[in-house]
Amino acid sequence: MPTRPGLGETARAIIADGMGILAADETVSTITKRLTARAIESTADSRRAYRELLFSTPGITGFIGGVIMQDETIRQHSAAGIPLVKLLADRGIIPGIKVDAGVHPLAGAPGESVTEGLDGLRERLEEYRELGARFAKWRAVFVIRAGLPSAACIHANAHALARYAALCQEQGLVPIVEPEVLMEGAHALEQCEDVTGRVLQAVFNELFAAGASLEGMLLKPNMVTAGHGFARHVPVAEVAEATLRLLTRHVPPAVPGIVFLSGGQDAVLATEHLNAINALEGPKPWALSFSYGRALQDEALEAWRGQSAQVPAAQQAFRHRAWCDSAAALGAYSADMEGEAGFAPSDSTLHTHH
Repeated sequence: MPTRPGLGETARAIIADGMGILAADETVSTITKRLTARAIESTADSRRAYRELLFSTPGITGFIGGVIMQDETIRQHSAAGIPLVKLLADRGIIPGIKVDAGVHPLAGAPGESVTEGLDGLRERLEEYRELGARFAKWRAVFVIRAGLPSAACIHANAHALARYAALCQEQGLVPIVEPEVLMEGAHALEQCEDVTGRVLQAVFNELFAAGASLEGMLLKPNMVTAGHGFARHVPVAEVAEATLRLLTRHVPPAVPGIVFLSGGQDAVLATEHLNAINALEGPKPWALSFSYGRALQDEALEAWRGQSAQVPAAQQAFRHRAWCDSAAALGAYSADMEGEAGFAPSDSTLHTHH
């Protein structure tokens, strides 16, 4: 299918020059858990204050090309009364929206899930476009366990992702296609590589069948890692090599960019992995960047803790991590950037969880 005018340009603009995506699209229940864990009461206003802190951070426009919001946020206004969508767009950051309706048990497949939300999606996409969104996101989830994911689970989710992508493009929105193989479990890296390969192959088969334009989308996959419970430490270089090998096998060069999810990696490790992938020799026909949630936000949230006096420290922490991740997207990150003057968080407590 020919690309709708502008989709390819938007996709490329989000990830131009080492820029990546801030995933700030946690559902109300997820963001509430993160706020509550730091003794911050979760209200519509505290959630808005936190996201406004991130969106308005000085000096991030060279590092963050797009922000994924969720339904509550895309309708909210800043403390000064400016729609948050406009606050982003006025800074040259492209606004995006999460449009799936979450993960539900897959009938006939115990322990597996399918992402729902196709009903009424065309109308929702029209509304989000009116509100100012220029791209969208849909996440499918796969678990690695004995015999799982099943072929039925892979197919159901790949099919839904492809239908979502085609609908987005029809409405002039760039779809971010996110098939996430979870890090839960004790599987080896090789198992992750095998399963992620099967998932990506199915996703691109379905995208082709649905007539989606590869030039007008972004892929948001997991990196190839061992499960959280795996006994051996897997070196960064091994993750990078397996990840690039997988993408080379399964992702067509027509896709303009791949924006990795962090999937529960800590901030520094997610940066190191992205940098190592970009530093590898060999053909990389797509931009390889980031669409991180926790790995971009955790240090800032830790610094903020709901205190308005801490906003500058929190913004400094966010800017520093965005700077590091953007450098990693260019293969130019180094460990000494972690303490670099001018970007270094002034408060050493920000580094307690590394």
